[in-house]
Parts: sequence; structure tokens; C-alpha cells
Amino acid sequence: MSENKETSPVTPEPKKNNRSNIIIALLCIIIIIQGVKWYLDSQEIKEKDTKIASTEQELATTMQRMKEIQEELDDKIAEVTKLGGNVADLEKAKAEIEEEFKRSKRANGKVIKDLKDKVEGYELLLKNKDDEIEKLKHVNKELLTENKTLKTQKNVLGDSINRLSQKKEELATKVAIASQLKVENIRIVSLNDKGKERESPFKSRQLEKIKVEFNIAENNVAPIEGKKIMIRVIDQNGQVLFDVARGSGTFMVEGREEFYTASQEILFDNTRQKLSFIYEKGSDYAGGTYTLEVYTDGYKMGSGQFVVK
Repeated sequence: MSENKETSPVTPEPKKNNRSNIIIALLCIIIIIQGVKWYLDSQEIKEKDTKIASTEQELATTMQRMKEIQEELDDKIAEVTKLGGNVADLEKAKAEIEEEFKRSKRANGKVIKDLKDKVEGYELLLKNKDDEIEKLKHVNKELLTENKTLKTQKNVLGDSINRLSQKKEELATKVAIASQLKVENIRIVSLNDKGKERESPFKSRQLEKIKVEFNIAENNVAPIEGKKIMIRVIDQNGQVLFDVARGSGTFMVEGREEFYTASQEILFDNTRQKLSFIYEKGSDYAGGTYTLEVYTDGYKMGSGQFVVK
């Protein structure tokens, strides 16, 4: 008797197909993640390159403005020289810019800010020089008018030339004298370590430091420019208190070299600005009457006195 065998249908193995699908899905995810990372990295690099380019462009623009200011300074120096004015501050600014060009520059925020601050200072100097040029032009116009007037006079040619020359010298002298600065409201007090002030006369044992204050008087003829203000403290024997270690030095007055006690560099702006000097002698003051003198540009601006007992 034969056995009847039933044949069962063959079913596919789903586990193998599922594993393949998972692998493919993981590969797709990895590819997507790598693609996103590549995109983000490229954007970061692009933003960094853009920022560097922007900073370099800003530096280039600032240096170009410095170059333009250098050219403007050349023009101003030529114009002021032609009008007979002082170009020392313009020459100084030009030399500073030339030194700036010699330095290697890195495009960063601090360097650019420092350069922009200097550019603003030079632009202010040029603006102030424009005002001075207008004054010089006015003075020269007056001289020209006087020159034409003198030429129309019925005098001998030689006398006319001599008078014109004399007139120019007198006017130049008047302008020079009129432009000299003066001090006002001079105040001299003693100052101890606690900041307490005492009026003259001073007791030598209480005189640790002297404090000198004054205003620079208004002067519409004087140009707006840098000034070195010096004080001289002169004892009863005519000797100037002098100590290089404490800021003393020498300067020229009427062709001779003199000592000064202390100094300050300022920008005279014709606003009756107030200056203050504090000087510590470092030793006792001898009794007597002391004279205080204030100088700039080789001339005396004013003086005062104090007494030590």
C-alpha cells in the first residue's frame, strides 16, 4: 500500500529581505547626514571668508582715506607756506602717516578702530587749517590792498617800496604779537597727600607739593594748534627749580637756552581752557618769595608769585 505525500508550497524567507532594507535605509541616512554636515561646513567656511574679506575691505578703505589725507596735507602745506603760515603741525601729521604706511597691518577690529580714530584726528586738523588759511588769506588781502594804495600815492618809487616793506614788517610784527597767548586767573596753592590745599604764604614743613592753575585767555588771532606750555618756578636767588626725573627740561627764549620746571602738551582751541600743574620738589623749600612764569613758543604768557616762610 503506497503512502500519499502532500507537497507544501515554498514560502520566501522574509528575514533576509528585511535585513537588506535596513542596511539600505542606514546607508541613506548616513549619506544624508554627511550631506548636511558638508553643507553646514561649507556655509561656515563661506561666512568666515566673507567676514575676512569684509574686514580686509574695511582696512583697505581706511588706508585709502589715509592716503587721501596725506595728499590733502601736501596741498595744505603748500598753500599755508605760500601764505606765510606755520606748517609744523601739518608736517608732523604727514610724517606720522608716512610711518603708518611703513607698518604691516593685520585686518582686525582693533587696528581698524585705531586707524579710524587717527583719521578723525587728521580730518579735524585739516578742518582747523582751513580756518587758519582763511585768516591768512584775509591778512594777505589786507596787505594787497595796502600795497595798491601805496602804489597810487604820489611818492618817489624808492620811498613807496621802502614804506611798503616797512608796513609789511610792522603788520607781521603786530600779527605775531597779537597771536601770542596770555594766561589769566593764576592760582598757586600747596597740596598735601590728602589733597588739602593751602593759600600762600606757605610754611616750608607743610609744603609737600605746589599746584598751579590758570586759564588761557581768549585770542581770536591765535591759530588752533598744538602748544607746549611750560612753567618755571624761580627761587629768591633767581634759580629755576629743575629736575629731569620730574619732567623738567630746557627751551629757547630770545636766542638763549633756559630751564623749565614742568610742561604740558595741549591743543589750544580758544575756549579759555583751564590747565593744572602739580609739582613735587622732593626736598624742603627755602624761605623767600618765589616767582612763577608761564611760557610757550619762546615767549612769556604770564607770571605769579608765592611766599614760603
